[in-house]
Amino acid sequence: MGRGPRGTRRSPGCGLPRLLRLVLLLSLARGVSGERDTDDLDVCATCHEHATCQQKEGKRICICNYGFWGNGRTRCVDKDECQFGATVICGDHTSCHNTPGGFYCICHAGYRATNNNRTFIPNDGTFCADIDECEDFGLCRHGGRCINTPGSFECYCMEGYVAKNGPEPFHPHMDATSCTEIDCGTPPEVPGAHIVGSYSSTPGGQAHYSCKEGFLSISGDRVSRCTALGVWEPPTLHCQEISCGSPPEVQNAILVGNPSSSQGGVAHYDCQEGFESPGGKIISVCTEKGSWSEITYACTEMVIEIHGVSVFNDTCVRWQISPERMNSEIMYLIHIERQQPDVVESVYEETFNVTTDSRIPEVCLHLQKGANYTMSISTAPPRRSVPAILGFRTADDLLEDDGIFNISVFNETCLKLNRHSGQVGSEQMYQVEVLGQRWYLDSFYHAVFFNFTTRDRAPEVCLDLYPATDYSINITLLRPTELRSAQITITTSVTAEQTITNISVYNDTCLRWTSLKTANVAEMYLFHIWGQRWYQKAFVQEMIFNTTSSSQDPEICLDLHPGTSYNVSLQALSSALPVVIYLTTQITEPPLPEVDFFTVRGRPLPRFRLRKAKEINGPISSYQVLVLPLSLQSTFSCDSEGMTSFFGNASPADGYVAAEIPARDVPDDTLEISIGDRLYYGQYYNAPLKTGNEYCILLRITSEWNKVRRYSCAVWAEVKEAWSCFLRLTLLPVIYTNE
Repeated sequence: MGRGPRGTRRSPGCGLPRLLRLVLLLSLARGVSGERDTDDLDVCATCHEHATCQQKEGKRICICNYGFWGNGRTRCVDKDECQFGATVICGDHTSCHNTPGGFYCICHAGYRATNNNRTFIPNDGTFCADIDECEDFGLCRHGGRCINTPGSFECYCMEGYVAKNGPEPFHPHMDATSCTEIDCGTPPEVPGAHIVGSYSSTPGGQAHYSCKEGFLSISGDRVSRCTALGVWEPPTLHCQEISCGSPPEVQNAILVGNPSSSQGGVAHYDCQEGFESPGGKIISVCTEKGSWSEITYACTEMVIEIHGVSVFNDTCVRWQISPERMNSEIMYLIHIERQQPDVVESVYEETFNVTTDSRIPEVCLHLQKGANYTMSISTAPPRRSVPAILGFRTADDLLEDDGIFNISVFNETCLKLNRHSGQVGSEQMYQVEVLGQRWYLDSFYHAVFFNFTTRDRAPEVCLDLYPATDYSINITLLRPTELRSAQITITTSVTAEQTITNISVYNDTCLRWTSLKTANVAEMYLFHIWGQRWYQKAFVQEMIFNTTSSSQDPEICLDLHPGTSYNVSLQALSSALPVVIYLTTQITEPPLPEVDFFTVRGRPLPRFRLRKAKEINGPISSYQVLVLPLSLQSTFSCDSEGMTSFFGNASPADGYVAAEIPARDVPDDTLEISIGDRLYYGQYYNAPLKTGNEYCILLRITSEWNKVRRYSCAVWAEVKEAWSCFLRLTLLPVIYTNE
């Protein structure tokens, strides 16, 4: 039977069992050559499974393989090399492991075999060397500094990091301690101030403050710094609410109402009687510097011009004044001089005064017939005017009563009938017809009819007339033989008393008031409305219109813009005195944010472009970037005020504010912002989005004024199917042999 080469190792278990093999060999030997001596038996066939058949001194013998001891034929027992100790067999820092026919060595923790294998046999010079765990395994990561020792290592936190949940040094596998980045969190609040732009909350980071609108910087540093202790330096900025104090005094003018002394407050002035402002409205605004703005217009003395002087009814004079807007009473000085050559006292002078608020004054004088007069009319101090001079002659006296008479007016609503006859006649009856109408009210009529009897040659009668009304008066002398009539037209002046009281505002833009006029008599009301916005200097709204009402409790709703301060002047046209009130309309929702919507699948996120919105419904205070789980998009309310920062009390899973940018920091064109840049915007942390989640990103605009907030929102982006990269490590079994 053939055999393998000498010295080769037989694989255990190959061929038939040993006993059966021996029996077969003996049987074959007997069958070929008969019985032989045992010395001729094939020795190699009798070797132990852990032995090798070798030729030595001309004989074949069985020798146990390396790692076994015994006779080679019936006994080959494993030799335990490790019985002498791991240090003797494998070297320092090792453990020895016996195997059938051999052994292998493994280095202790903190050491590594120099052949870079997990196991080794020291016969090739391999030994266990100290491992630099800090360098090889990247321990103490995330802000930790690793220091190696023989067989171990320790972790210390680097600058900008601090040990969390334990002291230093620490071992990350045995301790719960780790290094966490120092974060000062949200900077402290400064009363009356806000944080400008973004900031970093790591050591060395700075937060810059600026006083809010309506506050003025008094003292202190505008910067707060994040210290190495993880706390912010206390900011020293002191912002004081702007108060301009009492409005300045304007010469020859009076302050209207009680204006606010805070920023944006407007003081309105009216010129005193006898003065005017040719340049325009006189106002002063409380500025951001805490002082009232300079007043550019002034009240100058009004010079009254007397013109259009004429004589009527022989002894009566009327004239006109400019400007016509003079509504108060004016005292006139009238100086008359009489020349009558054919009498003893040929020159006679007299001065008297007349007070009236009529814009077309009239006066009837007691003059002699057939005399020449020179008349001078001027205003009494403190008013100034250019005197008007008129010369005229009175008619000669009539000897017979021909029934002719004329009518003159005095005290605005009183009439005097002047008969041409100088004789006192018999009793005469007069019929008076009065018809009044207002030019601004088509439906207004006032009619009066009555008779009176008198013997007086110049009777007088006073009428009960409405103010601001045009009247046509016809008086007829009723005589048996003939009728004599005279007509006159007069316009009553507006009343000097206020007819509007108890004016109030309701529903933000509606007015109601009480009228003191006669019940069921129509009245026209003139409105002059002036609207301004302190936050939008170019905005001006002016409306002038009128409305008519017969009610003594009129109401009207005005078409006003939101977020605006208004000066409303209301005047009944029958009254000379307007009523001025100030009202402020509430703000409404700002315009919807103008965004470019897009859907993102995966990463990275693009930069978001924020466009500045127009302040058409009120001042815009801030822009907020909101991050919501996509599943909450349909249930989110834009006016929700419960959203906090990423590190707030609420869970980020409910959504959070990623950034808040004051409106004043947004440029007129666009501002770009990246979601997840790990910076603070205002008091909010712009955290990275978590991988594997789906989000909805919204832009919210906030308007705030007079303790009222309004919001508008737009969906900016939807982040779907967000991906993440996982590093998979596959551990394959390693087989070590004894070769």
